[in-house]
Amino acid sequence: MQLLQGKTAIVTGATRGIGRGVAIKLAEQGADVAFTYVSSQDKALALEKELQDLGVKAKAYKSDASILLEAESFVKDVLENFSSIDVLVNNAGITKDNLLMRMSEEDFDRVLEVNLKSIFNMTKAVQRTMLKQRAGSIVNMTSVVGVKGNAGQSNYAASKAGVIGFTKSVALELGSRNIRCNAIAPGFIETEMTEKLGEEVIANWRNSIPLKRGGSPEDVANATLFLASDLSGYVTGQTLHVCGGMLT
Repeated sequence: MQLLQGKTAIVTGATRGIGRGVAIKLAEQGADVAFTYVSSQDKALALEKELQDLGVKAKAYKSDASILLEAESFVKDVLENFSSIDVLVNNAGITKDNLLMRMSEEDFDRVLEVNLKSIFNMTKAVQRTMLKQRAGSIVNMTSVVGVKGNAGQSNYAASKAGVIGFTKSVALELGSRNIRCNAIAPGFIETEMTEKLGEEVIANWRNSIPLKRGGSPEDVANATLFLASDLSGYVTGQTLHVCGGMLT
């Protein structure tokens, strides 16, 4: 039996990296998947077909989760096409790294909008449906940087630390209605984004991790599947570190 058979999942920012891995993993376990993209239409349509080929209903939506009206419109469209929303994976995120003295207000604000406000927008948009169902699982992507900080990433760290506080608060608000809310804090996950760092930098990262390797999108997707499914039915308000032991 598939763990998410008969359920509908939303994944924001799913065209690459962790989001793509999560969408595929949930579909493999029987979930119908609605996912968002902002600019990569070709990748979005390719993923849509890949998910459909797994035997589930899947649809790509061009939607910016950092804008409340777009988030609400997207959720309305999903309900019309899929009838329920059982799982929300808030994955959309960006980086605009710089030392504080060189960071612009625009870059600080934009990272907060995409990484943190989008989670507020999407959670608020699905809340009513999950409250009616008296069931739901919300999984928010934070980062080890949100736990320990990182030089040159004050905007990113602030946004991801905010995700943890938001997650804990929502878990307390919605727990009595059987709606769970948890966060995942990935460490060094090797994706097309990290390839730009160069092999020497990547090797140094790997050597600094107790498991001596970078993580894969599938590592994060497996943790997401656990938190999305009934396997974690008594888990809420938690932050699961998927970091190879970087934070112990």
